[in-house]
Amino acid sequence: MSTDYALLTSFGSPLGSPARSAGPHAPASRMLRVGLVQMRWRPDPQEHADSLREGVRLAAAQGAEIVCLPELTLSPYFAAAKELAATAGAYLEDLENGPTAILATELATDLGCAVHASLYEAVGAVEAAGAAGYNTAICVGPDGTLLARTRKTHIPRFPGYHEDLCFQPGDSGFPVHEIMPGAKFGFPTCWDQWFPELARAYALNEAGILVYPTAIGSEPELPWFDTAPVWEHMITANGLANALFMIVPNRTGAEGPITFYGSSFMSDPYGRVLLRAPRDRPAVLVADLDLQQRADWLEFGLLRTRRPELYGPLTEPVRLKPEP
Repeated sequence: MSTDYALLTSFGSPLGSPARSAGPHAPASRMLRVGLVQMRWRPDPQEHADSLREGVRLAAAQGAEIVCLPELTLSPYFAAAKELAATAGAYLEDLENGPTAILATELATDLGCAVHASLYEAVGAVEAAGAAGYNTAICVGPDGTLLARTRKTHIPRFPGYHEDLCFQPGDSGFPVHEIMPGAKFGFPTCWDQWFPELARAYALNEAGILVYPTAIGSEPELPWFDTAPVWEHMITANGLANALFMIVPNRTGAEGPITFYGSSFMSDPYGRVLLRAPRDRPAVLVADLDLQQRADWLEFGLLRTRRPELYGPLTEPVRLKPEP
C-alpha cells in the first residue's frame, strides 16, 4: 500500500523548558518518543486495519516507544445519528480477545513498542441485558501484555454525538499507568478532554501524560460553528493548569452527518503545541517529550498550595435550567 499519511516529526526539545535556566545546575532532559496516528475510517475492515498498520509502522520506524490511535479505532463513529446508534451492537467487542486487542497486540509485539487503541467494550451482564457497553481505551505493551484499560467517563448527548444511546458512563476513575520507566500515562477518551476536573484528578494521581483518543468534527445543527480552535485551546489549557503532556489522535474524513476535522496534536506542560496534523488527511505525528518539563513546572508549587477543604461546591449537583 502506498502511504497517504502526512508524516510530521519533532525531535529533541526545540521549544526548551521555560522554567529551566541554562547552567551547570540545570536538570537534564529525559526524553520519551511518542507517536500518534490520525486516521480516516474505511468501510472495508481489512483495508481499514491495513491502513492503521501502516500508520503505526511509520511511527515505530521513527523510533516511537508508544503509538496512540483514535477513538473507536476499528469502528465507524456509530453515534453520529440516532439511526446509526441503533446499529451500535454490531461493533461490541471483547476487551481482551476482540479484534482491536488482537490488532494492538500484533503491532506491539511485531514492532517492539506499546500500542494504545479504543473500542466498544462488551461486558457480559451488560450485553445480555441489551444495555449499552463501554467506550474503552486500552494499551498493550511490547510483550503483548494488556497494560491499561480505562472506560470513558463523560458521555455527550446532542446532535451528531448521540453517545448516550450507545455507551454507559465509565466507572474506571482516573487510573495512572507507568507504561515506560518514569512515564506515567492516563487514558481518558474524547469528551473527557473538555472537563478541567478530570485533568486535575489525573495530575493529582501523578500522571504526566494524558492520551485522549478522539472523534470530533462538525456540528450538524450548527454548520457555522467550528469547534476546532476552542477544542485545542481547552486541552492545552488543561495541560498548562496541571503540568501535563496531551496526546490527542482524532479522525479525519466524513462519516454520516459529521466531517471530522483532524487537527490531531501533541502539547507540552506549558500549553504549547509541539505538532499538529492537517484537518483533511491522515497523518502520523512523532515527537520527543521532555519529561523533565513536568518536574520543572511543578517546582512552581501550584498543586502544593491547593485548598481542597474549600472546594466542596465543585462536587455539588449542577443547577441549570432543563435541557430543551
